[in-house]
Amino acid sequence: MQVRRADAMGMCFGVRDALAAIEQVDEPGTVTIHGELVHNGEVLQMLANRGFQQSGEDLRDVPITEGVLITAHGVSNRERRKLRAAGKQLLDTTCPLVHKAHEAAQLLEAEGRRVIVIGRPDHVEVRGIVEDLQNAVVVKTEQDVVTWPEQALGVVCQTTTPSERVDCILLAIRRANGHADVRLIDTVCNPTKARGAALEALLPQVDALVVVGGSDSNNTRQLVLRGERRGIPTLHIENASELVPEWFFGREVVGLTAGTSTLPATIDAVHEQLIRLAAEVVPSSS
Repeated sequence: MQVRRADAMGMCFGVRDALAAIEQVDEPGTVTIHGELVHNGEVLQMLANRGFQQSGEDLRDVPITEGVLITAHGVSNRERRKLRAAGKQLLDTTCPLVHKAHEAAQLLEAEGRRVIVIGRPDHVEVRGIVEDLQNAVVVKTEQDVVTWPEQALGVVCQTTTPSERVDCILLAIRRANGHADVRLIDTVCNPTKARGAALEALLPQVDALVVVGGSDSNNTRQLVLRGERRGIPTLHIENASELVPEWFFGREVVGLTAGTSTLPATIDAVHEQLIRLAAEVVPSSS
């Protein structure tokens, strides 16, 4: 059995920079992470071990600590004002590309457009974008598209949305709203695009795929779906301990990729375990 890694995978600069900011906090017990810093169980456990308070995905309550860390997924300007009004000191680790998505949505609304956000309505990034808008709507699939009465529509995307999904939903929006001027500002982040393209290049070379990343990570799930749509047996794991030797029986070439919040050490550990499996459990038939 051979193991082939995607050319681009794993942690993006937004997550890397957020973790670097976390490392500079001298007294973790005085800081609450407002939401999940990243959708990765290993990272969250590491933060808990250091003593950080964590509010989870429900941001309705104001943290009790003086310090509040805004996660890479960002929050609305309204939420920032609420926290500052409560006397909180903010450490903002919002990804710059998420900031751009917020700015794009607000620009489209300032142009007099009804804003449509392509993404998951329950995702913290999407909620943060929508909370600063007057009459926005979130569209997850083509089936969510309707005919809106406005003459001008503006479209932005959750930063981890696959570009091909954006294309399909945008086409559905235009078809259902032929009366309207529709303007898209593409806010899908380049790391998401690069990892998707790298996986597409890898898939024709493999007969099985391992995707490493958090179970709640949107971009990781999209990588899993890419493999499944191509008919490739795909295993989604969070770490090397979840690798099951029996799953690899009969595999000739296994591909490896990872979501943008996956630690490099986690990817390396999975890769090393796959190499051991290739040598010890499932030798190549060639």
